[in-house]
Amino acid sequence: MAIMRMKEIREMSKEELEKRLDEIRLDIAKEIAQSKIGGAPENPGRIREMRRTVARILTELRKRR
Repeated sequence: MAIMRMKEIREMSKEELEKRLDEIRLDIAKEIAQSKIGGAPENPGRIREMRRTVARILTELRKRR
């Protein structure tokens, strides 16, 4: 779910991007909390990819201002 390419991001509206940004940030928080509680996460690269997706979304939102 979290992996999004720039092409997909450009096609989304501002409201959709903001909603997706909140969802991904919540997922990141859950993954980090789970790793703190239970040790190693299921997929360690997922957090990194979600952070990159957040950066892509923020870049596109700032471009549109």
